[in-house]
Amino acid sequence: MRLLFIHGSGGSAESWHYQTNHFKKSIAVDLPGHPHGELLDTIDGCVDWLHDYVLKKDLRDLVLVGHSLGGGIALLYTLKYPERVKGIVTVGSGARLRVHPMTLEMLEKEVENPEHFGEFATQSLALIEKDVADVMARRTIENGPAVMLNDLRACDRFDIMDRLEEIQVPLLALCGDQDIMTPPKYSSFMVSSINGAKAEIIQGGTHMVFAEKPEEVNKAIEDFINEIE
Repeated sequence: MRLLFIHGSGGSAESWHYQTNHFKKSIAVDLPGHPHGELLDTIDGCVDWLHDYVLKKDLRDLVLVGHSLGGGIALLYTLKYPERVKGIVTVGSGARLRVHPMTLEMLEKEVENPEHFGEFATQSLALIEKDVADVMARRTIENGPAVMLNDLRACDRFDIMDRLEEIQVPLLALCGDQDIMTPPKYSSFMVSSINGAKAEIIQGGTHMVFAEKPEEVNKAIEDFINEIE
């Protein structure tokens, strides 16, 4: 099986530093427009781009691991192209990804006056080891506020709550117990809707739990892979 990591809103492949170092044959992608290529404004569009990537690389037996926006992409990809997927790991994600209107309004202002975007880009990274957090912040700033706003709008429109029962592959829903953006109830709902799915709530983790608690997250992913193999 091949692990394929999909970053969250405004993020980058480098977000998965701890995971790609641990899982040596894994792949982490930069979504289009992050910062290169044409930005896609829907999760559905990202799914089709990812499928083109998968076909070009002839990747099979995939375990899709997605953070937030990336989790939505992993879920919808499995609904559209189930023949390529052996398992899903969502990290701080859900079947519906509504975004607080104040967050969108703030980013709209940052697009017009981006001088304070650096503060926004770093505010969620406080619990991550500094060297890794610096790289994540730099890449988010490089992508810019318009990309972040685009991604969060795509999340806000995403809703497959009524289709979860169609997913027939194993799913692991990881979430930090301190995650405010996509709280543990999102993971619990997926588990209640998908046959055989399970959740693992990681103590002390926030929305960026994969980088804050990499040992716990990597072990959970590793155990999940061993189970489905």
